[in-house]
Amino acid sequence: MYSKPLVLIIIMVVLAGLVAPFIYARIGKGASGPPTLAAPPGGEKECVEPTAYMRRHHVDVLMKWRDAVVREGRLTYVASNGRQYVMSLTTTCIGCHSNKADFCDRCHDYVRVQPRCWECHTFPEKGGAAR
Repeated sequence: MYSKPLVLIIIMVVLAGLVAPFIYARIGKGASGPPTLAAPPGGEKECVEPTAYMRRHHVDVLMKWRDAVVREGRLTYVASNGRQYVMSLTTTCIGCHSNKADFCDRCHDYVRVQPRCWECHTFPEKGGAAR
């Protein structure tokens, strides 16, 4: 009724397909991640939150800022260290992370995401204002 060799081959192919992404991530291109910059950007000593947190959760922070500003009218963010910041992508974030190719595009290209920030916001030219 069933061909045992055929069933075994199908099981091996399915298992190989399930395991391949993990092996690729360990030994392939996915293992290293995008290169990080040696020095902090701009004149600040630290970001609004610790670097490791911001690398992983910056989208969450920006979405919370958007909701707080647009829906609640709040303009000030109090960081976990107690310091206060203006909730603004184009002022607070881009004030330090002024090189879009280094701080946005490099990582977003690496993980193959296309953020929607720039559908509404424009990245300011040197010395110019953003909207």
